[in-house]
Amino acid sequence: MKKIPFPQVGEEVEGVGPRLTGYAWLSIAAALVTIGLKFGAYRVTGSVGLLSDAAESLVNLVAAIVALIALTVAARPADEGHHYGHGKAEYFSAGIEGLMIFVAAGVILVSAVQRFLNPVPLESVGLGLAISAVASAVNGAVGLLLVRAGRAHRSVTLTADGKHLLTDVWTSVGVIVGVLLVALTGWERLDPVVAAIVGVNILLTGFRLVSQSVTALLDAALPAEDVAEVGRVLDHMRTADVDFAEVRTRASGRDRFVSLTVLVPGEWTVQRGHAVADVVERRIATALPNTGVQTHVEPHGAHPPAGL
Repeated sequence: MKKIPFPQVGEEVEGVGPRLTGYAWLSIAAALVTIGLKFGAYRVTGSVGLLSDAAESLVNLVAAIVALIALTVAARPADEGHHYGHGKAEYFSAGIEGLMIFVAAGVILVSAVQRFLNPVPLESVGLGLAISAVASAVNGAVGLLLVRAGRAHRSVTLTADGKHLLTDVWTSVGVIVGVLLVALTGWERLDPVVAAIVGVNILLTGFRLVSQSVTALLDAALPAEDVAEVGRVLDHMRTADVDFAEVRTRASGRDRFVSLTVLVPGEWTVQRGHAVADVVERRIATALPNTGVQTHVEPHGAHPPAGL
């Protein structure tokens, strides 16, 4: 079995840890700012809809702290106890964030029911909505930045955190519209109805995050586009003498892993077969950065050809 190791035991991936944890610190700062603004908006207006929005920002803060811890752990190099690194720590972050969203949604729905049964008139709606709009702008800017960074660095933690913030923005827009309608129509029970809709929406977000984390922890294959890229590399390498079998892929946080069998004529020398395997490993690793490639050389007839 041949293997391109990454990283080696004790070897750091230069710049990856500090760069990504910096985004997590930005997310924490944004959460603290929006918590202050949104709770201020709630105190000014007394709107349970705005309270539900503020409660979700508390979840954002907890999620950002968990993300910081996960990114710090995931950046650790492979060691004697973790030969494939610590990348899966990021999936725990996304899963915990999803569970925290469930808790926030429960609090929001309970508050909405109580306020629906006992409606309260709103106060200083204009000021409260202005404060909430500022908080939404902060979340929107940071959310877009985190999603872009997460995709660029293949970080499920940053991507999940960013998507959560963007979901929070749409939630806030809905709350702002709902509270404005309460002020215009005088129908006080519309405020808890909006809060309940917010609760259901973030429940769905939490379910998606938990589902994605569970799937990843079960060693799901790489995305279709990555598998297709591996297939293209192998197609270019196929000849009358060389073929491939047992192609398997998986992800661990930002890291990708590919293993396959290289089929060569039985009369070839070990040196010649391994020379071909070396080229295959390098080409796959070049096509898919941050990919550990393992190859096994066998004679033709040992396995059916790969079906990529």
